[in-house]
Amino acid sequence: MAKINNHLVIMAGGVGSRFWPMSTAEKPKQFIDVLGIGKSLLQLTVERFKTIVDAENVWVVTNRNYADTVAQQLPDMPRDHILCEPCRRNTAPCIAYVSWRIKSKDPKANIVVSPSDHVVMDTTEFRRVISECLKFTAESDAIVTLGMKPNRPETGYGYIEANLSANSLRNKEIFRVDSFREKPDLETAKQYIAKNNYFWNAGIFIWNVSTIVNAFRMYQPGISKIFEGMLSVYGTDKEQETIDRLFPECENISVDYAIMEKAEEIFVCPADFGWSDLGTWGSLQQQTKKDLYGNACIGQDISLFETHNCMIHTTQEKKVVVQGLDGYIVAENDNTLLICKLSEEQRIKQFSGQDK
Repeated sequence: MAKINNHLVIMAGGVGSRFWPMSTAEKPKQFIDVLGIGKSLLQLTVERFKTIVDAENVWVVTNRNYADTVAQQLPDMPRDHILCEPCRRNTAPCIAYVSWRIKSKDPKANIVVSPSDHVVMDTTEFRRVISECLKFTAESDAIVTLGMKPNRPETGYGYIEANLSANSLRNKEIFRVDSFREKPDLETAKQYIAKNNYFWNAGIFIWNVSTIVNAFRMYQPGISKIFEGMLSVYGTDKEQETIDRLFPECENISVDYAIMEKAEEIFVCPADFGWSDLGTWGSLQQQTKKDLYGNACIGQDISLFETHNCMIHTTQEKKVVVQGLDGYIVAENDNTLLICKLSEEQRIKQFSGQDK
């Protein structure tokens, strides 16, 4: 049974432009059945936490254009827990807003912050790790981030350098963070994974609401002042209009820069539960079951001939026949068809016209 003070915050405002044409500004990937199993990534995210956090303690921060979609996909969560950003200001203002909003309702809240569009293969291990971290933050003023054990020299993620000689006395699986590292080049990534104390930064954070609010007061007083000053309007019909007016004043800054790299009581819990951020078609191919020829297919009626190492995603019930391709993406959505080399997928934004 979920603990009454456990809260889940899901950040669901991104556009997922690298997953075009499946993911569009009108319907980003977190709201799509990417894996072809009848549930969106957002729904799978909430499902992973269902034994840890009750539905009435789920919060989603998103763009106002997606509020109705969130409500449709998550009918059990309270509608007033869908918080709408009037503009994009990175993760720090987003987290500050929802933290003060939760604090106004539950001053003892223990919070997990999660992206909306990641996948986890081993949900049992995931729940065990999250539960241990929540127990840790409930009893301390620590901030905990999850570090994924790397299995390749990935250049698309930031890294966390852990001090494996300085584990917590209260939990032997949790260690002090030495530093956060930017996304590296390939040579640096190879150096990181040759050591055993570097982990992928998954963007999953666990903290007590008092801890994160105090951290904002100390390290980001400008942002803190905005949301502290809104205490009288949280949960009222004036909340949205006040947010619309004040939110754009926030600095555009990530929580990593704003808080994580400054705070002292920062810990990492190394974990291995089959995680992927599903940031690209290539990462989806890695996560999807493949045939004997390395092809990953998501769709109802797909036939392949002399085809190898491809990612085929055609879920709109059209018959698809592919012959003679090796290492390609074939993706169709709403009358748009993409055929692109997997090795060139970093150019998808250019192909879609989104970077004009």
